[in-house]
Amino acid sequence: MKQKAFSLIELMVVVAIIAFLASIAVPQYWKYNAKSKQAEVAMILASLHTAEQAHYAEHGTYSTELSGPNGIGWKPEGYNGGGKNAKFNYSYGFYFSGAQEGIHYFTGKLESKLDAGDCFADKERFFAKSCGDIMGKGKIDIWSIDETRNIVHEQNGID
Repeated sequence: MKQKAFSLIELMVVVAIIAFLASIAVPQYWKYNAKSKQAEVAMILASLHTAEQAHYAEHGTYSTELSGPNGIGWKPEGYNGGGKNAKFNYSYGFYFSGAQEGIHYFTGKLESKLDAGDCFADKERFFAKSCGDIMGKGKIDIWSIDETRNIVHEQNGID
């Protein structure tokens, strides 16, 4: 009586094919996952813009203070002190020398921060940023918004 079975070579060929397919699929999955995180940015920056416009309508100026006693009353939904406790990925707000977490900016799960210097708000304009290392490789994904609700993807952190 002869038993039928796969040879070792046949099994190795199947394993090699599966490994090859996985090597193609896994990087695409991570890119897809990163792009889904980018969808968060437009929504949260748009809500920041709406809060700034409401503050401007009431006070005639834009503000870098997003939260706190003198703030415009905005913070990202799911903010719990910043960092790993947050329920959002990117960091949002105004980054400048002396800026404070929870007042001027909010740090997301990715715990990324921009260099100080190019964010501002004054009587006529504002410029806020968002950033995050969405691929975990040290390349920061950077977005910005201004008073005209112009959302710009300044640096792509996926590629």
